[in-house]
Amino acid sequence: MQIKLDSESSDETELIGNKIGRHLKGGEVIDIKSDLGGGKTTLIRGLAKGAGSLDNVASPSFTISRVYETKKFKIYHFDFYRLNEPGLMKYEVADLLDDPKRVLVIEWSDIIKDTLPKDRLSIEIIAKSETSRGIIINYQKSLGYLIESL
Repeated sequence: MQIKLDSESSDETELIGNKIGRHLKGGEVIDIKSDLGGGKTTLIRGLAKGAGSLDNVASPSFTISRVYETKKFKIYHFDFYRLNEPGLMKYEVADLLDDPKRVLVIEWSDIIKDTLPKDRLSIEIIAKSETSRGIIINYQKSLGYLIESL
């Protein structure tokens, strides 16, 4: 299934993430694709806030991963932009899957696509202008609850 949205500002992109984050239960996997500076971290910042995290969300481009705390679960934020091959990260992600106390959010996930479950939210952010974005969300019916409020 697919839904297409438009965002005219970074605030709107963050709000879309926030709406998704409010419905997270734990155990979900979300992969996000976009060009550099496309709004991935902005969307994830909203997602974490919507899920109840008070942590500072920042791109883990140089550290590969960050963890954000919520009352119900932890959000594991991965950014594989700098990896040429998955190495041990493939196994780390595999070990984190299927845990209801974790949500995985992965930027530049193509490098581990064979590890990711079919049942996930896939978000593509497309820059239309300096501030305007097209957001395409592909999802399995079982995750429809995440996009109900969009």
